[in-house]
Amino acid sequence: MKCDDLRPQLGNWLMAKCRIRLVSPTEIITLIAIPATEVKLAEKNQDKGLTIVYTGNGKGKTTAALGMCVRAAGYRKKIKILQFVKGSWKYGELEGIKLLKDFVDMEQVGEGFVGIIDDNKAFEVHQKAAREGLEHARQVIFSGEYDIVVLDELNVAVDLGLLDADAVLELVKSKPEALHLVITGRNARPELIEIADLVTEMKEIKHPYQKGVLAQRAIDW
Repeated sequence: MKCDDLRPQLGNWLMAKCRIRLVSPTEIITLIAIPATEVKLAEKNQDKGLTIVYTGNGKGKTTAALGMCVRAAGYRKKIKILQFVKGSWKYGELEGIKLLKDFVDMEQVGEGFVGIIDDNKAFEVHQKAAREGLEHARQVIFSGEYDIVVLDELNVAVDLGLLDADAVLELVKSKPEALHLVITGRNARPELIEIADLVTEMKEIKHPYQKGVLAQRAIDW
């Protein structure tokens, strides 16, 4: 590979126009320079904390958030995960996250499923736990200790009426500028989707449950 010309054409350009000859003289690629001002702007935007929402009826919302945490831990970021509407079951991630304990911490702030499966608690018990969890989330978000905060199943807590939607929106809007805030759960409110920077909707196309296959340990929980 040979670069024919790497001389700057403009003083404020990061990389000059360059013609690269590959296998034969007829195979040439032209690289266009990127202005240094654009590069500086991109670097500045890297410091912007994002509001990220994973929603939809398909599987993978919590899984996506956990995957992000693993990636961020690779960059030695500090991460806090708070799980709403989870508490009665012991999920595999509770143990898995301990392997990343120097960077990731997880707490369950819910009382488990609401009105289904093994739930025998009064609605008020769930509501109290969710409200206390949201206040704890506020303290975590503004503590300055974390680069990423994940509020797992927060959308479900709002959808079930455990939390006031306006209170959640106010918290999201007021988060520190540099903090990445990740919110998961189906039925995300349109108002949350509107203010989020990134929204992914998980769509179910096929599910093993349709064939009578129950949830698998290490895959589903």
